[in-house]
Amino acid sequence: QVQLVESGGGLVQAGDSLRLSCAASGRTFSGYTMAWYRQASGKEREFVASIDWNGGSTTYRDSVKGRFTISRDKADNTVYLQMNSLKPEDTATYYCTVMGRAYWGKGTLVTVSS
Repeated sequence: QVQLVESGGGLVQAGDSLRLSCAASGRTFSGYTMAWYRQASGKEREFVASIDWNGGSTTYRDSVKGRFTISRDKADNTVYLQMNSLKPEDTATYYCTVMGRAYWGKGTLVTVSS
């Protein structure tokens, strides 16, 4: 059974940094794309960033380019999201997922105060 467990969220001030982690287990993720999504209160869930497990190629939504970095550690089966220069509009619950599969974590809350 696939499990995705996010951690690393918290309350920070604008301009601060956070690193989110997603511990993945239950299968091999070779050949899949891992991604981070986020959902702010009252809004739809939106794509943030993705990474190809094998080759490491990445994609980002425009609003986080240059500020966020997605990475993965194959040995630990962990996906990271390094978030720098955080803005209040980044406030949301962040979720880890395997793209194309119905695997989601429970999320970790990031709150950025102005």
